[in-house]
Amino acid sequence: MSRRIRMTVAYDGTRYAGWQRQKNGIAVQQRLEEAFYTLFHETVVVDASGRTDAGVHAWGQVAAVTLEHSIPIERLALALNSQLPEDIRVMEAAETAPDFHPQFQAKRKTYRYTYFNGPFLPPQYRFYMAHIHEPVNMARMNEAAKALLGEHDFTALSSAQRTSKTTVRRIYDARIYRDVADSRVIHIEVTGNGFLYNMVRIIAGTLADIGRGRMPVSALSDALQKKDRTLAGVTAPPQGLALMRVFYE
Repeated sequence: MSRRIRMTVAYDGTRYAGWQRQKNGIAVQQRLEEAFYTLFHETVVVDASGRTDAGVHAWGQVAAVTLEHSIPIERLALALNSQLPEDIRVMEAAETAPDFHPQFQAKRKTYRYTYFNGPFLPPQYRFYMAHIHEPVNMARMNEAAKALLGEHDFTALSSAQRTSKTTVRRIYDARIYRDVADSRVIHIEVTGNGFLYNMVRIIAGTLADIGRGRMPVSALSDALQKKDRTLAGVTAPPQGLALMRVFYE
């Protein structure tokens, strides 16, 4: 008898071509599906709450799979982790409703983009943070981020390569703060009901330019109102981005 299983998956995206299986590289989804086959000799499809790009990380990706094998659910994460590389971990697994789909039933997601703000980027941070070497004005960044709140057409803050049917999204929270353990580390955290391709990275790149005084505080607001990508900043590098949490009913 088949079971639908929901998993929380964490991964370091440095070595991967993103979440989704690719012809031109190894993806996180592929490694998970291979682990299921090795353990249970079942060819499965592991669905996720959404794709992450090459080099992007996840602390709380939500995935689901339909499995025929009768392994006790409390042993599944341990079994999978014994077959997965050290940079991918199933943090928890539980049985769920047969029709559960992590993408279509997600209500909101939180992404975090991280910068190191100092003269030189410490090498141990190079895979997990982008670098801003000039001083930044956090007040300007937080003031600018207010323009993101609410429901907007985010055409100006997305890549032309997007495939979404609609460019309208709702942002519930957007804040910029310094890390408690290391004040040189700046986090940009955004929670919304969905995100367009490269949207968080474009927000992060724009906020970095606003913080450095290269763009006006009104840059995000102006870009959204005029639906003009050229009014926003650069797309920040992938390594600073992490999917933190996915929320459901």
